[in-house]
Amino acid sequence: MKPYKQLASEQRYQIYGLKQAGLDQSQIAFHLGVNKSTISRELSRNRGQRGWRPKQAQAFRDERKRSCLNGKRISLHEWAEVERLVRADFSPEQVEHRLALEGGLRISHETVYRHIYADKKTGGDLHQHLRSQKPHRKRYGSGQERRGVLKNRVSIDERPAIVEQKTRVGDWEGDTVIGKNHKGGLVTLADRATRYVLAGHIGSKHADGVTAMTTRLLEPHKDYCHTITFDNGKEFAGHERIAASLQASIYFAHPYHSWERGLNENSNGLLRQYFPKRMDLSNISEEQVQRAVDRLNHRPRKVLGYRSPHEVFFATKVSYTKPPLAVALQS
Repeated sequence: MKPYKQLASEQRYQIYGLKQAGLDQSQIAFHLGVNKSTISRELSRNRGQRGWRPKQAQAFRDERKRSCLNGKRISLHEWAEVERLVRADFSPEQVEHRLALEGGLRISHETVYRHIYADKKTGGDLHQHLRSQKPHRKRYGSGQERRGVLKNRVSIDERPAIVEQKTRVGDWEGDTVIGKNHKGGLVTLADRATRYVLAGHIGSKHADGVTAMTTRLLEPHKDYCHTITFDNGKEFAGHERIAASLQASIYFAHPYHSWERGLNENSNGLLRQYFPKRMDLSNISEEQVQRAVDRLNHRPRKVLGYRSPHEVFFATKVSYTKPPLAVALQS
């Protein structure tokens, strides 16, 4: 298992979903492919007065990063010491932790990396002391979308205010869950008001397949499909066809703002209980997918007054504590 590493925003929502599903820290770490200490540190370091919550945890992390970037300036003498260690073939992580161990400069390895690549742009040779000479891929700075802009996308800023209130059935959030080595995946949809989940198997993230599956999943609920909010993945390039088929309005979250689709991220985390992150999803059956979806939709939710998403979405009542139990709850 890998040692401690920084978590992405999406992983924080997955942690939340897995916690809600009753998994302990070791199980969560296994699903995310990280060390247990990463989960333990995350839950303790980014905890608020109301406990650990993914949106707040991400805000805490972002604030620390901003504080680091806006902290005291590093002097030329201190940079000279950093460069000396890099030239001694210390990795940026080793520079960070060795300086801290010896009570010296407090500097993050991200800052060291930025300095090295800034030096490279000006003709310097610090980058030659890095163990990996592959092209630099880690991105820092503006946070602007680099995957290209989807044609005729409509920003979430133009979405009706009623969607944010989560009082109307039929405002959906959509995403994809991809299997190990990008083999197979799921299209997932979650209704903001009722937490009702839909999911369907796809062979790949190709836009045509995602478009067809999204339309297929929502067609039976066309009367309760007012809006859909996606992220900016190219797999949603067919959004105009989806909108036309369903007579729905489609909006897109801001790049790298996964919390704007927090419900969908949470639902994906819950689905990972049945389809772990390292699982090859190319050969799963529709029956397996539907069984997992039924389990989620028939699970009582605190936010719904311990009613299930199925009960709220369909305005019905199901007996879960008296036999015969609903088919969805059978193994």
